[in-house]
Parts: sequence; structure tokens; C-alpha cells
Amino acid sequence: RCLCALKMGWRVCWAKATSEQEQSHMAFLSHDISMLRLFETFLENAPQLTLLLYVILRANKAEPSQGVGICTAVLCVTWSLLDYHQSLRSFLQDKYELSLCSSFIYFLWNLFLICPRILAVALFALLWPYGVVIHFPLVWLAMFFWVNMQGTDFMESPGPEQLYRAMVAVILYFSWFNVAKGRTLYRSIIYHSFILVDSILLAVSWLWCLSPSDEYLYLIPVVSAALPCYVLGLVLRLIYYKWLHPNVRVQQQSGYDEVDVSGRTDGLEFRAASAPAVVNRRMQWLAQTQFAISLQGEQSLLNGTAA
Repeated sequence: RCLCALKMGWRVCWAKATSEQEQSHMAFLSHDISMLRLFETFLENAPQLTLLLYVILRANKAEPSQGVGICTAVLCVTWSLLDYHQSLRSFLQDKYELSLCSSFIYFLWNLFLICPRILAVALFALLWPYGVVIHFPLVWLAMFFWVNMQGTDFMESPGPEQLYRAMVAVILYFSWFNVAKGRTLYRSIIYHSFILVDSILLAVSWLWCLSPSDEYLYLIPVVSAALPCYVLGLVLRLIYYKWLHPNVRVQQQSGYDEVDVSGRTDGLEFRAASAPAVVNRRMQWLAQTQFAISLQGEQSLLNGTAA
């Protein structure tokens, strides 16, 4: 996908005029890359970050390069979520795009929610290294069944669809990811309550086995700050949807709300133009899942803009 995007971009740069099909194809590749980057982040970067944190805690010392690597990995994981969300919002009209302040808060609350989760898993691995081999499949299996209960229509055949659901279950092990249409408030409450309880149990099990003479006593303040950090992330999320969401201004003007808050689906408009030659059906379905859409908007849902 990245090579195809580079090839298409090079062709567009040197072309005197770009056709509608080339622009649609560029948008198609851009949205696919955003989704694949999200998969790569949680299938590779997030587990590697957890492993790196475990190695540092196990050795009880950190090289400067390891510290830089952890900070960079955390920022990349959070940035991939923001990039994915912005990619979905590009299907909407310009007035619904994220502002700089909204993007910053969206980035922060994901950062504050993911960091405590990774820390809890790393501490549990520090206490019982092989316990993660049991913990991850159990939580992943619960998330996989939950995704199957919600139902998805991302791929074109049942086999790849199950693979997609399996990858979504891995993402849900670390972070919230919406996969079904309709009101997300209650699903979000259930998910965050489950992850919060699970992370607390992992951290408490580590504190329970900590002896007074243990060399890891300096981590107690860090673990104590993890819960307030997670709660702060939830508060920032509420602030985002209450005051900083791009639809808040439109809601105040027309009196409607997005599905994440009230479940209503009237008023949200998608880009109006002639149908593009190439439509990214996968990201189209995800945009319909993520945002409330009216019947007219659902009929005119387009390919979005190339980021």
C-alpha cells in the first residue's frame, strides 16, 4: 500500500492535471494505509513497547536509547489512533473536521488511557512472566466473542472477516475501538470498566507480592499514579465529547447530537459530490459505524479526501 501510494503520488506530482480516478485512488490508498498503520501499531508496536518496559524493569536500569524508544513508541501508538480518527472524519464535510485543540485533547486522553494499561501488563509480567501467556489469550478471547456479538461487515468473505475480528480483539486488549453501528456510550462504559478492573487486578497482584525489602519499591508511586492517570483520560474523553467535539457547534445551532452521546442520527452530512471512480468500501463502512449518519448522508457517502 505504501509503495503504491508513493508511485501514485509521484505520478500526480509530475502530471499537469490529475483525473478524478487518480484522486479517488489516492484517497483509497491513504485511508487503507491509515487502517493498516493502526493494525501494525497494536499488533507490533504496543506488544514491543510492553516487552521493552518489562526488560527495563527486569534489569532495573534503563539506557538513554531505551528511554527514547519508550517515549517514541508511546507517542506513535497514540498518534496512530488520532490519524485513524482523522482519516475517518475526512469522509465528512469540512465543518466537521477536528480542530487543533480537539486533536490535542483526543491525543491526550488516548495517551492517558493506554499508558496505565501497558504499565499494568508489564508489572504483571515482572511478577509472573509466563502469566501473560495465560492472561492475554483469556482477555483476547473475551474481546473476540464481544466483537462477534456486535457483528461486523468489514471484509467481503467470512474467513477474512474472522481474521479482522481477531485483530480488533488485539486492539481492544490495549485500547477502545468501535466496530458496530448505534449508540456507543454503553459499550464504551462496559469496555472501560472491564479494562479498568482488569488493570487494577494486575497492579494489585504485583503490589501484593511486593516485599518490604524489594528493590522495586520506587515503582509504588508510579503504580499509585496509574489509576488517577486512567481516570484523567476518561475525564478528558468526556470533555472532548461534551465541549470539544466538532459536532458540538452544529448541535448548538441545529439541536442534534452524535450517536456517541444521544444516539440520534439526524443532521450529519457527508461530502456531497459525484461518486468517485474508486471507493474504499472498508473505510466507508467504518465511517458509517463511527459516526451517526442520516439516510441522505448514507446514500451520498464518498471516498473522503486524501490526507
